[in-house]
Amino acid sequence: MNKPLILVVDDDRDMRESVVELLQFHENYLIDSAIHGEDALIKLAGKPYNVIVSDVKMPTMDGLQLLAESKKRYPDIPFIIMSAHGDIAMAVEAIENGAYYFIEKGTDSFIERMETIVERALEVGSLIVENKKLNSENSNLKKALQDKWQYIGGAKSIRDIHDVASSVAESKSTVLVTGESGTGKELIAKSIHAMSNRSGGPFVKVNCAALPEGLIESELFGHEKGAFTGALKTRLGKFEQANGGTLLLDEIGEMPMGVQAKLLRVLQEREVDKVGGDAPVSVDVRIVATTNRDLYEDAKVGKFREDLFYRLNVFHFTLPPLRERKEDIPALVEHFIAKYNNENGFSVTGLTDDATKRILAYNWPGNIRELENTIERAVVLTRVGEIEPSRLLLREESSISQGNDTGLQAGMTVALAEKQLIYKTLEFCENNKTKAAEMLDISIRTLRNKLNEYDGAGGSDDE
Repeated sequence: MNKPLILVVDDDRDMRESVVELLQFHENYLIDSAIHGEDALIKLAGKPYNVIVSDVKMPTMDGLQLLAESKKRYPDIPFIIMSAHGDIAMAVEAIENGAYYFIEKGTDSFIERMETIVERALEVGSLIVENKKLNSENSNLKKALQDKWQYIGGAKSIRDIHDVASSVAESKSTVLVTGESGTGKELIAKSIHAMSNRSGGPFVKVNCAALPEGLIESELFGHEKGAFTGALKTRLGKFEQANGGTLLLDEIGEMPMGVQAKLLRVLQEREVDKVGGDAPVSVDVRIVATTNRDLYEDAKVGKFREDLFYRLNVFHFTLPPLRERKEDIPALVEHFIAKYNNENGFSVTGLTDDATKRILAYNWPGNIRELENTIERAVVLTRVGEIEPSRLLLREESSISQGNDTGLQAGMTVALAEKQLIYKTLEFCENNKTKAAEMLDISIRTLRNKLNEYDGAGGSDDE
């Protein structure tokens, strides 16, 4: 990680060197200096500074003039004004013009206060950058969802979901979206956000299965600096990042029970407790949760909190698998062909009649995600003209499901059969654990746990 870069501006050589020496004592900072405002602007044009510390009274361009100019050119850099005179009017003017803080030189607490103020200014600057990144991502999302409802399909089941989702979107109600892996649960969540009056706010996603159990609480609720080893700065949790918008809790069924209890409190009280924080933080967030598990059954057997299930299950959408809405396949194929033509500059015009028949006859255990991957491969292999059946490269379901090919035998224990199935699927997926988990309809965390149970070989998700 790059060290923060701080610019100290003061025409008084002794004072300038004193402040530089003070900040250089902090080994994690890099310090530059300038002798007046114009010198500072030259330096600012050449390097990405994180904080500016400037005196007020200087020749050529004073600190207030430098403040005004820097806010025009570099509005995200926190600006600290210092002066040998405790002029209240000057301090007020500096703050009103965008200064982060005004500090008086020569006081007994100057050194201690300067260290603390610079540290806080760096945290503020970091949060500004992070917030701009989130806003940029959300702008991209908004652009991608200009038509708001992006879920493709005219099947009655999908039309019914659209009609209800359009009404639900305008409320603050929590939504639970269930369905097999690859059915497009996240896209429904994005569409609900885009159709809501929160569409101008952030859409933030957190994958509950992908986060290590020890970090999920910090990731969701945030933490204060020093809350635990490695917490080098204050961090906004996903709830705070999504404030005013929508938070997608993907694979909610994989959330640890202890965190479920804290999530329930957030949903009830509309406030979060940061790890290491002194007081709760109010949040205004719309929750959409997705899972491929049956949370009702999990709640009955104690694998998921029953009170949390009912809190999430205000509106419940169950997405049908692709095999139950095959009338939507031609439209999906057309959409994916256009998408990968545009991405690659190809001119694929569609499927041959035989390829269409094969597409419609296939059962699509991986649902829309598998269909998209299949069409992407076919477009890349075809490039121009119609896609032939040989370009579809559909996997043979029998290679996994038939006992003769997997070595399954009568009398074999369920545990051993499960182990063989997992290894056979990993072999088929060329050891890509994410794809294998999708094919097996389990979470990546469950797959890792199973592999660790067998031989400790959890590995990375895309190996």
